[in-house]
Amino acid sequence: MVTDIILVIAAALFVGVYVSWRAGRIDRLHARVAIARAALDATLLRRSSVSFELASSGLLDPATSLLLAGAASTARSNAEDQGQRDLAESDLTRALRAAFSQPDFRASLDGKEGADELLAEVEAAAHQVFLARKFYNDAVNETRDARRRPLARVLRLAGKAEMPEYFEMDDSLTAE
Repeated sequence: MVTDIILVIAAALFVGVYVSWRAGRIDRLHARVAIARAALDATLLRRSSVSFELASSGLLDPATSLLLAGAASTARSNAEDQGQRDLAESDLTRALRAAFSQPDFRASLDGKEGADELLAEVEAAAHQVFLARKFYNDAVNETRDARRRPLARVLRLAGKAEMPEYFEMDDSLTAE
């Protein structure tokens, strides 16, 4: 009789600790998503800034500069509208790809002061966007996985936190 009570209490304690641990894990995953999103936002802002700098540098032909400046400006202005941001960022990627894929693009910039550094900065910013988006989407995937588990759904361990959404965009500077 006493042993049964001790076993029931021990089982209840174990279940309580496990449920608490799962809820804490989901909370930590949501925090990780928020941090990854902030890092992604920062890298997207940096990329649009460097792209705008390239567009206004005088290194590109006027049509390409105008296209790139417009795409960078649109990406910046849609920073708060999550529904349009992925499209604006994809447009900026396509504008950068169009600029970089012009025939003899690099050869036309040889000898121009600051061209190599600015191009390297744009490419580095684009690579950082790729990495930040990958880390963010990985964090979202883990969080969504944890929230889909039966125990998390039944006991609503995520509370009222919104389900995180993936950030999909075209982020490749090379034509595929």
